[in-house]
Amino acid sequence: MTRYGPMFGPDITFLGVPPCTIEEPVTYADADVVIVGAPFDGGTSHRPGTRFGPSAIRQACYLPHDGSRPSLAFRVDALRDLCVYDAGDVEMFSGDIERSLASLERAVHAVAAAGAIPVVLGGDHSIALPDATGVARHHGLGRVSLVHFDAHADTGDIEFGSLHGHGQPMRRLIESGAVRGDRFLQIGLRGYWPGPETLSWMAEQRMRSYEMTEVVARGLDECLSEAFGIATDECEGVFLSVDVDVVDPGMAPGTGTPEPGGLTSRQLLDAVRRVCYELPVVGVDVVEVAPPYDHADITAYLGNRVVLEALSAIARRRRDAAGGPPWDPRQPLLDGR
Repeated sequence: MTRYGPMFGPDITFLGVPPCTIEEPVTYADADVVIVGAPFDGGTSHRPGTRFGPSAIRQACYLPHDGSRPSLAFRVDALRDLCVYDAGDVEMFSGDIERSLASLERAVHAVAAAGAIPVVLGGDHSIALPDATGVARHHGLGRVSLVHFDAHADTGDIEFGSLHGHGQPMRRLIESGAVRGDRFLQIGLRGYWPGPETLSWMAEQRMRSYEMTEVVARGLDECLSEAFGIATDECEGVFLSVDVDVVDPGMAPGTGTPEPGGLTSRQLLDAVRRVCYELPVVGVDVVEVAPPYDHADITAYLGNRVVLEALSAIARRRRDAAGGPPWDPRQPLLDGR
């Protein structure tokens, strides 16, 4: 079967990594990571446009698309030290959310079953349901914790008459048993949604949600360290879900439901770096990049760098585990060069 490629825009891979085809496992049999596009915005409750997110994230870089990105901080080249492929986009129709999410779940599960880490480029946050479920089906339902960066809890129940949408995936994940409520860590929540009834449901599931007031009062690093201790208790792996609206809209305007008062882009990149370096990450998605509202590609560049930070941290974690000198973030850039 011919590789599908992207649904919207030219057929390019993430920064020039080699292509593969989900339906042909032999094309990614040696993969450490497989990039999967999920160009879906049929679950949005406000402004659509995230169907163009995967293409924007793949392209957003001023450097050559040569399949190489040496990290100044980690001293690795994730796109070469890891075996990274791009499977193109899953065919997802905005008018058929159940069919689209099922197609994505099959694709993510195929990647995980092949022994690779799926990195899914969204798309609205409704895709977190098939993303985390596909990974959990391979590693064990309830055995994968979820670290979730977002302005919104995404734990709503029924919206516009549907069980599926970008404000509901986390409730569906917990209800299905794919992810345990007490191994669900949310960071960056703020604003005026959800209401008391939904918050009570979240408390009943024993979720741990770090609202921005707590993050500011305690410090992001302290909150992350606490969350990491919970995430690795009785779980073999961690799924990382990053909604770009966790960042203040002044630094990430290209998103459908902007909420003022969020993290800085620097804080998000540092946090993603810590998650993927310190935790056994088995899946990642980056969602809610909406190019129609993105001034000067600011948000697309951030999404691209979130993916690169995650991959670089995974590559460095593996290098250190193989017996190399451990990474020291205090080491001056030019030491030992």
